[in-house]
Amino acid sequence: MQLRQLPTRRSFLLSATVAVVLAAALFLAGGLGLSPWSVSQSTPEASAGRGPATGADPLAADISTLQDRARRNPRDPVALGTLGLNYVQQAKITADPTYYPKAEEVLKRSLTLDSTDNFAAMGGMAALESARHNFSQGLDWAKRAVAVNPYNATLYGTLADAYTQLGRYSEAADAVQKMVDLKPGTPSLARASYAAELRGNTTTARTDMQRALQSAGSPADQAFARYYLSEMAFNNGDAHQALTDAEQGLRAVPNDAPLLQIKARAEAALGKNTEALTDLARAGQRLPLPEYVLQLGELYQSLGRTKEADQQYDIFRAEQKLFAANGVTLDSDAALFEADHGDHKQALALARKSLQSRPFLDSQDALAWALHTNGQDEEALTASNKALALGTRNALFHYHRGMIQQSLGNTDAARDDLTKALTINPHFNPLHAPKAQAALKAG
Repeated sequence: MQLRQLPTRRSFLLSATVAVVLAAALFLAGGLGLSPWSVSQSTPEASAGRGPATGADPLAADISTLQDRARRNPRDPVALGTLGLNYVQQAKITADPTYYPKAEEVLKRSLTLDSTDNFAAMGGMAALESARHNFSQGLDWAKRAVAVNPYNATLYGTLADAYTQLGRYSEAADAVQKMVDLKPGTPSLARASYAAELRGNTTTARTDMQRALQSAGSPADQAFARYYLSEMAFNNGDAHQALTDAEQGLRAVPNDAPLLQIKARAEAALGKNTEALTDLARAGQRLPLPEYVLQLGELYQSLGRTKEADQQYDIFRAEQKLFAANGVTLDSDAALFEADHGDHKQALALARKSLQSRPFLDSQDALAWALHTNGQDEEALTASNKALALGTRNALFHYHRGMIQQSLGNTDAARDDLTKALTINPHFNPLHAPKAQAALKAG
């Protein structure tokens, strides 16, 4: 029988210093924010936009302290590794990708000083590469970190996130189960919920997320769990429940950006467009994520306010350029945007590149839609089938396949998918849901 590798003495010393930061930063950079329902997405995040509403920013204060410590002792791998993790976390919280090059620089310096037992810096590199959508590299670093410290639950979260985004779903499920076994709590139960949701098991997914909420030890964790409960309700067509969950989360953390965003989507579904526009704008001001900008643009467009929509689309393009300039691989979001609002050829190029680096369900769907907009529907149908192969309940995926089937002249199949899309969520997108309804009436 092969003995399980135990952490070294130095690993335990590192654990005492960086465990809290590691858990926070790696969970923030995890795959939940890259899920098909958060447009991550991948990745992956847990507390983005959930800094304190008032007072000093504790993460910024920690960064300043660690910077001073690293200047006084530039050969301190723990300080450098923890600083790198904090940079990754700050990038997620602020949606500022310029922190990624800073994180890479200090994490590599940390690993130069200690490349053997430095699981914190290895985990930091895993989080960084996943945050930049370089999932193969993220997986390699996560494996190295787990080999050094196989009893750190958070590291199995990074492993699961990378496996998920690489389309290795069984291995991801095994890593999630290991994480739950080691430390059942909000981070591990949330990932278990996501694994069930990917397979279309929404009952188990909601149960696991309710358990994550019950395990929440802080207002930020409560807001995180409430956000995903709200999103699951919205994605399954229950806008009233989605609004309730979002409002309950906002009582825990007022002005929380993800909760404002999902609240806005529920409000739009319920015809409360003025409130939806206000909340989406607030979410974007709090956390300027491209997905929020795009959702606001599409809501404006659905209301006939094309000038405001075009302004948001210009901002989206600028943000994509900023992310790319700081090492983030553009993938399904950028491809779908170009397919719907821009250059169809560029959409296809982005989608093909995305599939190479991130062979996840989202990438298959984006490739399918990009192929469709370029008139390549036979190949599009193959990709669309792959996007739905796990049984995921995703209205947008079914809408895309329905429109592809319609273009191929497969009338019955088109009707089935379009009906399924609207059955799952009749308000899945302010632009595409009406098109699905129109296509069914015309067919």
